[in-house]
Amino acid sequence: MTDRPTDLSSLPSYQSPRRSLFSARRFALMASVVAGLGVAAYGLSSQGEVDIFTSPAHAQVNNEVRKVAQPIGFADIVEHVKPSVISVKVNITEKVSAKDDSNNNDDSPFQPGSPMERFFRRFGGPDGLPPGMRGNPRGGHGAVTGQGSGFFISADGFAVTNNHVVDGADKVEVTTDDGKVFKAKVIGTDARTDLALIKVEGGSDFPFTKLSEGKPRIGDWVLAVGNPFGLGGTVTAGIVSASGRDIGNGPYDDFIQIDAPVNKGNSGGPAFNTEGEVIGVNTAIYSPSGGSVGIAFSIPASTVKSVIAQLKDKGTVSRGWIGVQIQPVTADIADSLGLKKAEGALVAEPQANGPAAKAGIESGDVITSVNGESVKDARELARTIGGLAPGASVKLNVLHKGTDKVVNLTLGQLPNTLEAKADTDNNGDDKGSATKGTDVPKLGMTVAPANSVAGAGKEGVIVTEVDPKSAAAERGFKEGDVILEVAGKTVANAGEVREAINAARADNKNSVLMRVKSGGSSRFVAVPLAKG
Repeated sequence: MTDRPTDLSSLPSYQSPRRSLFSARRFALMASVVAGLGVAAYGLSSQGEVDIFTSPAHAQVNNEVRKVAQPIGFADIVEHVKPSVISVKVNITEKVSAKDDSNNNDDSPFQPGSPMERFFRRFGGPDGLPPGMRGNPRGGHGAVTGQGSGFFISADGFAVTNNHVVDGADKVEVTTDDGKVFKAKVIGTDARTDLALIKVEGGSDFPFTKLSEGKPRIGDWVLAVGNPFGLGGTVTAGIVSASGRDIGNGPYDDFIQIDAPVNKGNSGGPAFNTEGEVIGVNTAIYSPSGGSVGIAFSIPASTVKSVIAQLKDKGTVSRGWIGVQIQPVTADIADSLGLKKAEGALVAEPQANGPAAKAGIESGDVITSVNGESVKDARELARTIGGLAPGASVKLNVLHKGTDKVVNLTLGQLPNTLEAKADTDNNGDDKGSATKGTDVPKLGMTVAPANSVAGAGKEGVIVTEVDPKSAAAERGFKEGDVILEVAGKTVANAGEVREAINAARADNKNSVLMRVKSGGSSRFVAVPLAKG
């Protein structure tokens, strides 16, 4: 019989004790991360080397590795938070005219663009309506029922849900986790953030949950609890996928994106962290089919706190307002203005008699900070100003024609409805006799003095033709647009447009900034300049 070789390294399957220990540690680390336990390796020491093949501790190490590999689950957290989550049922009476009677019965009974219609569009099935939510197809007064979710924030029955769940409701009922049914009334709603506060009647010792003080990190665990498809309290788990999401819902979009399955009926329900605190209120999903595909959006707890506090105090939300139409600073716009970074909010147009106009802010100014805090983009400016109280004094840092200046102003109150001012003199339908215009080289469009075209107004030049393959077309120019300024200079004819463009090219600018009036509102457009 051959003796065992003394040099084990000569064997192909040999692993040194150090490598074996490292492999065990690595497995333990990976298992612990999967189990949500961080990087603790349960007693595997980093000091010294131990041959786990021959060490007496070998069996203990293997046992510890197996222990780490077992997921701990979320049962303890769920047991703690689930009683605070409620199902919300609403009844809404909608008038259905005889004309509607001829429509398909599966059509939504709500006006296009209404909060409930948006709710159905977000959470509905292929026909736009979740199961069990149908209007009366025969005319008259149709009763519509809807279901969502919510959660208690105090023992005396105050609860949070979505605005689009309870908006226009004639009757609101909630069902608690133990199956009890209570009546509720709507205290206040805020359509801009899609939040609502309701008061559940008939109790004073409801289980409630806490809104998180901190901001979740991307990759953190998250639990969604709600009433999907009317099934009652259901829990799903996932992670925070992203933050600061803009889904086109409004100027205050700042959603947390999560991948915990969220379906119809989850709207208004909470998203919990592993501390059992609410990090957000589930409000929308991205889904081609109406079911969860792993992309859901939650309103951050910080927003919920400020909005709910005002709703509880006075039933409405008041926001600060400076009275400007703003747009993002793109890379092309930054180059045109000589900015080093594409940051800040570009003022497209200050509203007449608004706080900004009274303080001297003009079109083309870039707001770079509020009260010393830098402004990253236009959405951040809207959220910052909207989060301040009307009447508050603010200090704005503004880049005005290449020079930094400080503007102090007092915030007004954001009107309940902001409508774009209709400019009937700029519809572009009647261009009189000056329809040919003069070509603007390198940009692919022709222009004519606005005052020479009926209905175009007195200022600027009107675009009379756009080459569909040109740089102007790529930037959204269309026939009937009125160019008011080029590179910060007012223009009244094609010659002045050429001069401004040539001056920008002489300054080695890659693009030229134009202020354009279209459809009654103004915006800035950076048009790339062809060399030569």
